[in-house]
Amino acid sequence: MKFRPITLLGIPWDDHSSYMQGPALAPPKIRTAFACPSSNQWTESGIDLGQKGIIQDAGDLVLEGEPDPLTKIQTRVTELLDHNTPLFCLGGDHAVTYPVVKAVAQKYDHLNILHFDAHPDLYDSLDNDRFSHACPFARIMETGRIHRLVQVGIRCMNGHQKEQAEKFGVEVHEMKDWQGPPKFSFDGPLYISFDMDALDPAFAPGVSHWEPGGLGIRDVLAVIHNLTAKNIVGADLVEYNPVQDLSGLTAMTAAKIMKELMGKIVDG
Repeated sequence: MKFRPITLLGIPWDDHSSYMQGPALAPPKIRTAFACPSSNQWTESGIDLGQKGIIQDAGDLVLEGEPDPLTKIQTRVTELLDHNTPLFCLGGDHAVTYPVVKAVAQKYDHLNILHFDAHPDLYDSLDNDRFSHACPFARIMETGRIHRLVQVGIRCMNGHQKEQAEKFGVEVHEMKDWQGPPKFSFDGPLYISFDMDALDPAFAPGVSHWEPGGLGIRDVLAVIHNLTAKNIVGADLVEYNPVQDLSGLTAMTAAKIMKELMGKIVDG
């Protein structure tokens, strides 16, 4: 069976992290974990991502010293989207999602987003920074190009972000209401954004913001496997912090999530 190729891009950038640096170190660590012989590159759905030609690695963006990283990220993503293959980005903190999705939404009308996270990331501004990693989905929704935003794993909702969610019509699935993995269906193009702190820190301690009470790995995989979407055009995996990952457990977990997301995308 032939699967469509997918482009991989590393975005090693965490300048807008509000609490702790480190996610900029993530892309090579996740690549190493993905290739680790302790596992293999077969997805649970039976796809061998190690087959020649499936993953087209575009390497890592060079952003150190860049005067306008947001524009450089958006420009590079736009270039890669011209190849008409889905794009998988490795962050970096969640601030990278804004320029990535901005480019994706310009190519695909009526874009939907499925967002896994402990945090809604809907602040209008945090610490006087409108491009903080706590703000990307506010900036994204302000573009007016997003058809539907669904958030899963949320357990840090505050009053301001609740108002923002209502303002933008965001569908928020909070962990306090969790009764098992929901089944999502999307019409039209879909982008998936996965923040590693969506997982409970027992499963993924290598993140900057430990927020207990999160998703289990099996919960996440069930959502991915049961997802109904005809055209997944891109995804990102962000907020893995190697500085916090003393055992390498979270790198392997990130690689597992990446593998299953990629399997879902290339099989579309």
